[in-house]
Amino acid sequence: MRTDGLHRQGLLVAASLSGAILLLGFGAPAVAASSPKAEVRGVEDKALRAEIQQVIGQGAAPTSRLEARRRANDAADQITAVLRSEGYYDAQVEPDIGDGDSPHPFVTVAAGPRSHIAEPAITWLGAAPDAASDKAAVQAMALSPGAPGKAADVIAAEGRIVAALQAHGYADAAADPRSVVVDHADHTLKPEFRVRSGALVRLGLVEVKGKSHSSEAWVTRLAPWRRGDVYKPASVATLEKLLLDTGAFNQVNVALAPESDAMNGERPVIITLTPRPKGTIELGASYSTTEGAGIDSRWLVYNRLGLGDTITTLAQLAQIDSRLQTELALPDWRKINETLKLTAALYRDNTPAYDLRGAGLSADLTHKFGQISFITYGLSLDETSTIQNEAANFIAGARGRHLTTVGTLFAFTADNSNDPLDPTKGFRLGARLEPTWSVGDGSIGYVKGSAQASIYLPLQADAATVLALRLKMGVIAGGNIPGVPPQDRFYSGGGGSVRGYGYQEVGPRYPDNTPEGGLSQVESSVEVRQRLTDTWGLAAFIDTGYVGNQTTPDFSHPEVGAGIGVRYNLGFGPIRFDIATPLVRRDGDAAIQVYLSIGQSF
Repeated sequence: MRTDGLHRQGLLVAASLSGAILLLGFGAPAVAASSPKAEVRGVEDKALRAEIQQVIGQGAAPTSRLEARRRANDAADQITAVLRSEGYYDAQVEPDIGDGDSPHPFVTVAAGPRSHIAEPAITWLGAAPDAASDKAAVQAMALSPGAPGKAADVIAAEGRIVAALQAHGYADAAADPRSVVVDHADHTLKPEFRVRSGALVRLGLVEVKGKSHSSEAWVTRLAPWRRGDVYKPASVATLEKLLLDTGAFNQVNVALAPESDAMNGERPVIITLTPRPKGTIELGASYSTTEGAGIDSRWLVYNRLGLGDTITTLAQLAQIDSRLQTELALPDWRKINETLKLTAALYRDNTPAYDLRGAGLSADLTHKFGQISFITYGLSLDETSTIQNEAANFIAGARGRHLTTVGTLFAFTADNSNDPLDPTKGFRLGARLEPTWSVGDGSIGYVKGSAQASIYLPLQADAATVLALRLKMGVIAGGNIPGVPPQDRFYSGGGGSVRGYGYQEVGPRYPDNTPEGGLSQVESSVEVRQRLTDTWGLAAFIDTGYVGNQTTPDFSHPEVGAGIGVRYNLGFGPIRFDIATPLVRRDGDAAIQVYLSIGQSF
């Protein structure tokens, strides 16, 4: 028997499944008993029986013989569709409701022998593709003779054939209705796929459409192909992702022009860009018992230069760090996955260790490789005026200092943790190397280096308990105290470093208790995070820190803080409330410190 109806059987099964799900989710009365709409008899295969029962669905007991008969007949039709989709084309399916006053719908099934795949073939409608693509299509079909003749496998094979052709450059490949021969004598299923490969497509000019005013030359440079290259779906997907990753567009669509628009055997590529709103304003506020209050606003402007760029203007007023800053970010600058950031800033820092006024320019180039790793190169120029403490004859005194500083930056980061605000597994790595030269009041050159690693270890399969570990080390080589400007020294203490201590309170201090800063730094944290419910959790932690005025760290006298915390999950991340105390208090140290912020401490 020859039939083209196998795809219709697949649709019938899908429709039956959808209907069953809708009835289960929405159609059943709240008071109805949960029982099968019809009993299935004669199916011994547990998996097949479960599939059939899922399609039939649940419902209340029938109230009449007419309703029972209708249910039995409906179930028989659904079972027949399932059996055929699984390769049972010789099954006998008999609906009935039995005798008596209590009608009970049931279906007796004799599945019979299962049909198996035999002689799968591809028939090319029109010109056949080249030999390599023909071979790839046959391999993609992946129907093994003797395998069960499942409708889903046949339908999936057709999709794989078309996808294989498109991957080899036949962008217009499409399948006509397939032919499937079921031989009831030898119980075989012989699928024949009728495919039109179309012509091999080569890529032509890039045309940008939409209201984004994007540079066509820039978009063309992003395209991971050259004019005349064979069409590859992966290349189109890569370009779409690159454009979306800039953040400048709400929607990106990359498509081939119609075949009629081909020129010299090349098809133009049409890129339609839907821009984001021209500007976005963000407002924020913060408060810390150790760092005080602050407010900030960000004004973001997208694609002003037509290069997928973002211009961010930051105005921040805070007790410690206040600034007015503008940053231009140019994604995929000169090379794919490279972002150039140009920044100009006026800033003021009022910290326990120093007061700083300054203006700066910087340029950073970040290269992304892989999915989690970044390398950054940077150059900066700063003009600063600092009031810093110095000690002479054990007496602290203030000193004004004006410097012009040229800094370079080499940084590496990798982050494969599963959540930026609440990681439960994975790790984070980071390292920075900053050679710096300062001229003016006390010219000096030095190199500042630091590295940090964090790891997150779930102790159960559901990550209800997580052990989080952090280690940070840093050193300044080639400088001394007080030669190294105070803003470039190491400091520890506070919610993001050593809890239990106030901001910059870990390490050496001047006689008046002002933080001195150091040339070396070591920090470590051990934290156990326990989830209690979907919204509430607890944490217990021990933080250790050391800041020294020598380049070689001294581990013999670390300062240690310990505490507990509460976490409340906002959905996108937790609110963190921590309370901690220093285990060994010095003059000026508070008995406890309280920290409130969004996200885990590390």
